[in-house]
Amino acid sequence: MQEQLLHGVVGVMRSAGFQVSERCSVRPRSFDLIAADGALVVIKVVSHIDSVTEEIAWDMDVISRYLGGYPLIVGEKARDSLLERGAVYIRYGIFAISLETLHDYFVEKIPPLVYASPGGLYVNIDGDLLRKLRENYQLSLGDLAHILGVSRRTISKYESGMGTTLDVAARIEELFDTAIAVAIDILKSRPPHVPSPEPPAVHLPPDIERMGMEPHGMRRAPFDALVIFKTHRIITGYGSVEKAERHAPFIGNISQVARTHALCITTDETRKRWIGSTLIIGERKLRGLEDGSELIELIQN
Repeated sequence: MQEQLLHGVVGVMRSAGFQVSERCSVRPRSFDLIAADGALVVIKVVSHIDSVTEEIAWDMDVISRYLGGYPLIVGEKARDSLLERGAVYIRYGIFAISLETLHDYFVEKIPPLVYASPGGLYVNIDGDLLRKLRENYQLSLGDLAHILGVSRRTISKYESGMGTTLDVAARIEELFDTAIAVAIDILKSRPPHVPSPEPPAVHLPPDIERMGMEPHGMRRAPFDALVIFKTHRIITGYGSVEKAERHAPFIGNISQVARTHALCITTDETRKRWIGSTLIIGERKLRGLEDGSELIELIQN
């Protein structure tokens, strides 16, 4: 079923006009696809969204942040229930949605209205609009609270932007004959941030930092680090020639979709060569480079 879900995600994103990377077929794998069309989306496809660990979410967040994109989980179930269509769920600070919601958002341009939180499904309220409606109808906080069966303080919180249950939101909209729910724009809003674990150690040769480059290590990604040098982003792998040959094709593919550079540094090779669009270079070669611009030049040539 996960294979079917993955094919469905690829189909939706392509229908929406996105360029979609190949599926990640190497491990570890903190994401499955990268899709880009102006916006860049780092996608994890799972049957149960509860299987997404904190380490996976950390990688997805870092990759998205430094590539200027958005992390997104697409799944079928949370605990023992199917994901509701038109609802977003949150897993370690990352939105999770169903395939149907993915289609509605990217193809039909219909953003979800509902978010899942402990206790049920909720909607965000346009607090300013609610206040204006209440005042136009000459209702006090207490009047509206009595009608809805909540406290005055709760009404005040609604008007400050606090979310509410689907039932209360429906009663408010019925009372004022006006839509007050605020849609959730997956590519503009971000869920509440969940504290992340300490950044992992960077497993790259020290010459990377000596050359003025900024490496960000990964935990579960199919590459070892995302390296930043001025305006350049380099998706970077590190290890044996065997590992480089296994990972380089995918690193090159996602770098093309994300419009970044692709690099594999090997511990046991002296020459430089390319596998697809990925530069393979021995770590001893780095010692002869003065700064990051020389490495960028090698990658581009």
